[in-house]
Amino acid sequence: MAPWCYCLLAFLIRSLSGTPSNSPGELRNPWVTGPVAPGEVVETADEVCKFPGQRLSWWQAQESCEQQLGHLVLPPPDELLAAQLPDPIWVGQREAPLQRPPQRRARSTATLMFSERSADRAARLRTPLPALGALTACAHVQWDATSSDPAALFSLAVPTLANALQLRAFAEPGGAVHAALVVRGHHAPFRAAFRADGRWHHVCVTWEQLGGRWSLFADGRRRSGARGLGAGHPLPPDGILVLGQDQDSLGGGFSARDAFSGNLTDFHLWARALSPGQMHRARACAPPPGGLLFRWDLGALDVTPSLLPPVWVRLLCPVPSEECPSWDPAPHTEGSLLCLQPLPFLCCYRTEKYRRLQDAQSWPGQDVISRVNALANAIVLLPDPLSEAHGDLSLTEAANFLRILEGVLAKEAAPLGPAALLAVLHFLKRVAALGTWEPEPTTGPWEQLGQAVMSVASLVLEEPLAGVWLSVSEVAGGPMALVASVQRLAPLLNSVLTSERPRMHLQHRHAGLEVRRLHLREASTEGYVFTVPGGHPEGPGHILIPAAEVRRLLGKGLSGVTVIHSWFSSSVFQHTLGAPDQEPRAPDSSEETSRMQRFLSTQVGSAIISSEVWDETGEANTAVTFHLQHQAQAFPPKLVEPVCAFWNFSISPDSGGSWATTGCSVTAMYQGSTACFCNHSTNFAVLLQVYDVQRGPEEESLLRTLSFVGCGVSFCALSTTFLLFLAAGVPRSERATVHKNLTFSLASAEGFLMASEWAKANKVACLAVTAVMHLLFLVAFFWMLVEGLLLWSKVVAVSMRPGPRMPLYYATGWGVPVAIVAISLAMSPRDYVATGHCWLNVHTDAIWAFVGPVLFVLTANTCILVRVVIVTVSSARRRARMLSPQPCMQQQLRIQMWATVKPVLVLLPVLGLTWLVGVLVHLSPAWAYAAVGLNSLQGPYIFLVYAAYNGEVRSALRRMTEKKAAEAFTARSSPTGPGFHSRPSCPWEVARDDPRVLAPPQRHLALRGTHGPRIPTTFSSIAEPERPVRLGQGWQGSTKGLAVVTRRVRETTGISMGLGWGLLLGTQGASSVNS
Repeated sequence: MAPWCYCLLAFLIRSLSGTPSNSPGELRNPWVTGPVAPGEVVETADEVCKFPGQRLSWWQAQESCEQQLGHLVLPPPDELLAAQLPDPIWVGQREAPLQRPPQRRARSTATLMFSERSADRAARLRTPLPALGALTACAHVQWDATSSDPAALFSLAVPTLANALQLRAFAEPGGAVHAALVVRGHHAPFRAAFRADGRWHHVCVTWEQLGGRWSLFADGRRRSGARGLGAGHPLPPDGILVLGQDQDSLGGGFSARDAFSGNLTDFHLWARALSPGQMHRARACAPPPGGLLFRWDLGALDVTPSLLPPVWVRLLCPVPSEECPSWDPAPHTEGSLLCLQPLPFLCCYRTEKYRRLQDAQSWPGQDVISRVNALANAIVLLPDPLSEAHGDLSLTEAANFLRILEGVLAKEAAPLGPAALLAVLHFLKRVAALGTWEPEPTTGPWEQLGQAVMSVASLVLEEPLAGVWLSVSEVAGGPMALVASVQRLAPLLNSVLTSERPRMHLQHRHAGLEVRRLHLREASTEGYVFTVPGGHPEGPGHILIPAAEVRRLLGKGLSGVTVIHSWFSSSVFQHTLGAPDQEPRAPDSSEETSRMQRFLSTQVGSAIISSEVWDETGEANTAVTFHLQHQAQAFPPKLVEPVCAFWNFSISPDSGGSWATTGCSVTAMYQGSTACFCNHSTNFAVLLQVYDVQRGPEEESLLRTLSFVGCGVSFCALSTTFLLFLAAGVPRSERATVHKNLTFSLASAEGFLMASEWAKANKVACLAVTAVMHLLFLVAFFWMLVEGLLLWSKVVAVSMRPGPRMPLYYATGWGVPVAIVAISLAMSPRDYVATGHCWLNVHTDAIWAFVGPVLFVLTANTCILVRVVIVTVSSARRRARMLSPQPCMQQQLRIQMWATVKPVLVLLPVLGLTWLVGVLVHLSPAWAYAAVGLNSLQGPYIFLVYAAYNGEVRSALRRMTEKKAAEAFTARSSPTGPGFHSRPSCPWEVARDDPRVLAPPQRHLALRGTHGPRIPTTFSSIAEPERPVRLGQGWQGSTKGLAVVTRRVRETTGISMGLGWGLLLGTQGASSVNS
């Protein structure tokens, strides 16, 4: 179809629908594919996106979307959306959204130090300047706070005019540095530029002859500006630029009264007016090259000797090369651009969330919004959370509006509605964004602003608002969005602190904040402890930055930091942040608790406390320990387990984050309180995992006793079996070696299991016992796997050739478990052992280093057992057909059922399949008793099968008894002479040298029966079930086949046909094998 057809069709549809154009906020017609307009809303397949029409940096764009409870569009945009984007746009990050502007980097630069006002301190540019119709001058300045008289930071003089251009400033004691621009002798008013705090600040001035436009920027923000300053005339050529002095004549006429006092570096001069984005790059120590007249270089200056030699300082600059993700619609590719570059952007919402925000205007509670706006004579609280707040919010306005809001909320009798709560939260987000581009803010009512923010936060955390918070949690992120706003504002309050007042403490009923300047050397011995109101520095209610972390910060060259602590205590968190079916990651609890209880829910059990450390470059991560009270008595019929957790905003950022426990662990548990350790600093709380008690203490004590007794019985039986194998002199074979390794490892594991209760008091001993038990139990299970493989090779695969299998068996039985245990200890040494129990932590990934291999072994042995059952059933069917050509259905069913049950009964304990019952113990106490009984019988069963009723063991014992009797008889009847040599007494030597053992055994096969002769099934018929068997060869072939099967089975297990494999192969005990 031609393009004009599409246009005509779109026009007809719009005409019929009565929507000739899209108004702001209206969903765009999907047929319209023109460029998206400012304020327009476009609906895609799974979300709704809004185009604000602004061009902002990536950080500002993300902040704008977050204020409107949305997020930057994620790459790649929907095809319908991408077709309507004319220019590149900012896009969000999927994995870990950046929450704050990037940290600043360190840079060493030469600095001119004007230590005092003097007429002989100046730096002059050697090259005269051309005529200038526009200019920009920027520098990093450290102003002397005691210099209260106006001074010239730099001056430009021309032959016909001494005061062609100057930047003059003075410091207000205890206040700000006020600056003013002088052009062609015309003086602009002084305006506060930055705080007189003795720190480095970035200052820029711009001027244009067209209209006389000028601007003053400090620390990336426009402080003042106007028109009409020196308009219509450029600055004449051959100008002389001097730093630190006011020129009363061309290149001279200096006086101490107008001299600069402080430090200056990184001065740059452009022959054009830079845009705000370009000045951000200049502030980031990456000056734009276009139109640059002078780049900071002391070699291009004539410096008076009193300023030499220059001092090299460490200058902190915002990262200029920080790149943020963008999307270019032309090639439809994702890229990255400098984060400071202004670009358009899209704010997107999930469709369901957008619909709910649209409906917020009809939610109850609008009267509070209108009352606050009427008192403020301005739109402070937006009735529509999707609407944008136009215009910048100044510091004074924010403080005044918050005081009005605080008064209305305090007098409000009825609880706020959802619409009012969203409006308050939106306004607090705007307040928190005041310092996004001002890491070192100017003077202002910051303390009053902080007081008002904490007061409003406390008022909206009152208990009656819990239901309202719950109703808006899906669209606003819950009360943790309020916590995030407070924490974003907290670093800005650092500007209020001075050496005389190094601490600011704000406390209200449900929220509190403390900002403190900390000298690291003072805290390097004992660390820094912060105590919440009502807490104890050595008990519940404190958070500690350890001394080791303080010394680590000292090692980075820091002398002082700003420590920020906030705490929130309200039942709102308990009602909104718990989850009935969500278990936080990596909780630390005992295995007994997991067996006794069934997990129900996770609840916030304590106050929420946060710790942050800030240096000059940004936030510094530190490990902390904290001790908080919790209310476990709120769940009297349930059992509660405390868990140390933190709030991770990066998990599910669209819903505001989630609880996580990575890097946090319980260090001590007390009655009503818990002590924790976390290897990072953020928002912490003690969560309570609520369990339904499935077994009482008496029943658990009975199970523990039965387990100990059963384990002891199994240990004795296995130890006896292993000793009999050693003492009886059983001939060497694959079968005997596998049996000995299995019995040794299983007996050793159960011995350490019984002794583990005495090791839990010592952490090192408990770790060692846990590692040894982990290894031995894995060894036992892998030798059970070897048992299955050996059974497969002898019965199913029918491989009678002696191959080099034992090295493979040893590598499987010992090598694999050693590797698993070593890797587990190396990867998670802290989370390896459970609390209060010497075994693997069942709530961390460490438990899978045991459960995973065990499940693999049990699965493999189950498959082997199924295959063996198929072989036995096939053998039974063949035998039944040979005995009776037409057996009745009842007889066939009985034979096949018996052929199925017999191998299962024989092989389940040997292959370790009774451990499968342990998976079901959490369902009912009956399964727990069944698991204890079956696993306790594994040792006695192995003793009966491998020792008591093992033909070779019994034969070896009989030979050893006969040999001792013969030696005793010979000793009594024949005196020992000089030429007499006794045979070695080693059991293995007896087995090797006895001619009766080396001679081939004589086998006699007796066939007996009550209903005629029973013809055993040949092994060849098992391997090839479809081969026809001729009746004339049945007796001879079956007799030979049974002899072969008997020999193979005895080589595999060593048990007599009458008890074990005779039952398995269907001889029903009718055959006997004589050695």
